[in-house]
Amino acid sequence: MTKPTQCKAPPRNAGIDLLRILMTALVILHHTAIAYGGSGGWFWREQPNASNPLLVMFNAINQSYFMGLFFLFAGYYTPLSIDRKGLRLYLADRLVRLGVPLFVFFFVLHPLTVALADTGTQSGLLQRWRQGIIDGPHGPGPLWFAIALLIFALAYTAWRGLLPEWLSPPKALPRRTVILLAIVAMGLVTFAVRLVIPVGREILWLQLGYFPSYIALFALGIAAARNRLLEQVTMRIARPWLALTLAALASLPLVVASQGAAGGFEGGMNRNALYYALWEPCVATGVILGLLAWANRRRHTAAPMARWLAASAFGAFILHPPVLVALGVLASSWSAAPLIKFLVIGAAACGASFAIAGASRLIPAVRRII
Repeated sequence: MTKPTQCKAPPRNAGIDLLRILMTALVILHHTAIAYGGSGGWFWREQPNASNPLLVMFNAINQSYFMGLFFLFAGYYTPLSIDRKGLRLYLADRLVRLGVPLFVFFFVLHPLTVALADTGTQSGLLQRWRQGIIDGPHGPGPLWFAIALLIFALAYTAWRGLLPEWLSPPKALPRRTVILLAIVAMGLVTFAVRLVIPVGREILWLQLGYFPSYIALFALGIAAARNRLLEQVTMRIARPWLALTLAALASLPLVVASQGAAGGFEGGMNRNALYYALWEPCVATGVILGLLAWANRRRHTAAPMARWLAASAFGAFILHPPVLVALGVLASSWSAAPLIKFLVIGAAACGASFAIAGASRLIPAVRRII
């Protein structure tokens, strides 16, 4: 059993904090896009699913990397956290910091969000919310992320408890050939998984069709942690992969125009499913490395507002569903174009979610959790 050590936490990387803020805002904008014609599932929508090609493209690009980046960061901070706390205290901390928000969302915020979205009934909001708390529906919403992190934390602590010195951490970033082989391998593994579990099918609220990349990025974060390899990424390293990302992005409209009628991108034994499974890591690799290079240029710049936003990011992630739905319903009578509504409501939802999260952290009990 790993015991806590006296090692100090590494210096805070202000650039990674900025990325966490940006990715949290992007999650909010991603769900806003769904409401106004993008693709995906959400509590409330004003426009039909996948009715706006620009927002569909926006959602597709986001999906390729943004949650994967969260898992990469989660893995990156795990080994040193266990070093400081020990396995038992680390797991207890994860159960509190992830389990409590999950419980609150499942039984309180999910019914509230559904009640806000249900404007077709005659009963009042408070009555709908109360009824939802009692009878449901209940669910994790975007806190499926917390479920996945709890599973990953349990798996890693079990592995580390049994085989603590089985693998030595890499001392340098992988070569281009290794990265390219990893991209192809990830695409093929994802394609194979989606033969059985296509995109859109959930098992215990988890879309397992996306999980090969989530697992791989969490593991990569763990491998990079000891020697702080993520902070060695420069724009020179990222540049060729950004070129690959641009090529992959340019290919998507062509493939959709020529093969889109055949469908099947979500999975199955067909060319479109294979293309999409390979397209995702091609896009994600360049975007993630490019963002890390950008963040590393700002690692020592920590303005007070940025520190406040970083501290409030997880709270904003938890609270944004009812905030976004409430703003969308309030603006439903506004006769503006969907793209205008996406921009205005998305910006308002980002600001309000961070503000409410920051205010809630003034409560000591909340601050200890989020």
